[in-house]
Amino acid sequence: MKLPIVSVAAFLIGGILPTTSAFTQPSFVAKRTAAAPAPASALNAVSKKDSYSVTLLPGDGIGPEITAATKEVLATLCDRFGFEIELKEALIGGSAIDAKNDPFPDESLEQCRNSDSVLLACIGGYKWDNNPRELRPETGLLKMRKEMGLFANLRPAKVLSQLVDASTLKREVVEGVDVMVVRELTGDVYFGTPKGIDVVDGERVGYNNMIYSESEIDRIARVAGDVASKRGGKLCSVDKANVLDVSQLWREVVTDVITKDFPDVELSHMYVDNAAMQLIRWPKQFDTIVCGNIFGDILSDEASMLVGSLGMLPSASLGESGPGVFEPCHGSAPDIAGQDKANPLAMILSAAMMLRYDLDRPEEAQLLEDAVEAILEEGLRTPDIKQEGDGCKEVGCAEMGKAVSDIVAKLDIPVSV
Repeated sequence: MKLPIVSVAAFLIGGILPTTSAFTQPSFVAKRTAAAPAPASALNAVSKKDSYSVTLLPGDGIGPEITAATKEVLATLCDRFGFEIELKEALIGGSAIDAKNDPFPDESLEQCRNSDSVLLACIGGYKWDNNPRELRPETGLLKMRKEMGLFANLRPAKVLSQLVDASTLKREVVEGVDVMVVRELTGDVYFGTPKGIDVVDGERVGYNNMIYSESEIDRIARVAGDVASKRGGKLCSVDKANVLDVSQLWREVVTDVITKDFPDVELSHMYVDNAAMQLIRWPKQFDTIVCGNIFGDILSDEASMLVGSLGMLPSASLGESGPGVFEPCHGSAPDIAGQDKANPLAMILSAAMMLRYDLDRPEEAQLLEDAVEAILEEGLRTPDIKQEGDGCKEVGCAEMGKAVSDIVAKLDIPVSV
């Protein structure tokens, strides 16, 4: 595969850099456990079967409400297609802290590991904000990702035609946007050691370490290459190679993997600051984006707002083996919890991703996605996506879940996926 030849103007405006084959050896070397080699395609699912075991993690805030709506939709889907999903609940986040004094108890971890897949609603809330770090809901989420080896996070940001005016950006900027952000999830500055807060020369000093091993970069690059090859065939790798040694290694490894093993994928590179700007200026230039943990955390949230509401966006966290975890991108929204104002569509779409990536049920996944678009076409809106004067009907979480369930029961089954 040839890397695109770009002009000086493109070099400056687009942040695209020629790839170098060698970089200066970083002066800091940390001990890391090498990641297992990833296969050329790192997206695995269990074989299609008649019955599945899925762990359900309702979590906190609006979690139980959107979980109930999603369960109703899945029940209808299973009845129509003649298969079973056994949903067994477990604790995570604030609810787990209250019940077990642990944000992700060992019994929850074991249940997740023994399932075909995991469907998570959301965690967190004001109640636990002042807890020590080990007793915060987010610590449970990080533990789950690490212990289950969930190194790849897939976050699509697709602007649906029915909601194009819900975005804060102009219609001509966002109409037709369909971006997938592939984020590495278990390395980088969030997990690098040593880290901490120490007293040096009489003042406190805080420090973290941005660290990636070659094997960690290799396996996320393969996931990104696989995703890009099944989408538009374009992959943009985001880094900060002009400043960071770890990004220099990132760029070299990503280039090597994509060039050798995904020759049909068009690869480009972009600095993270420019990528943040380009996502707002001209998001349609992107198809698939791959980046490290902290850059992916920021850019995937930014990309999600192209759509107009976090309430519409699903995500998938996948490992090299075992079940993945599928969850909406939004938070627990404790300010509206229990008021039937939540939007369940992101969790329903997360269930669709679960069907596609973990349960080998692509037709059923497509039907759920079609049902969500159909219900929006009918003019139903939860408060977060309702606009003044749009002529649509505002409904609550429970009514939206029932409406999607009713559509699933009668919508035409996709002929091919």
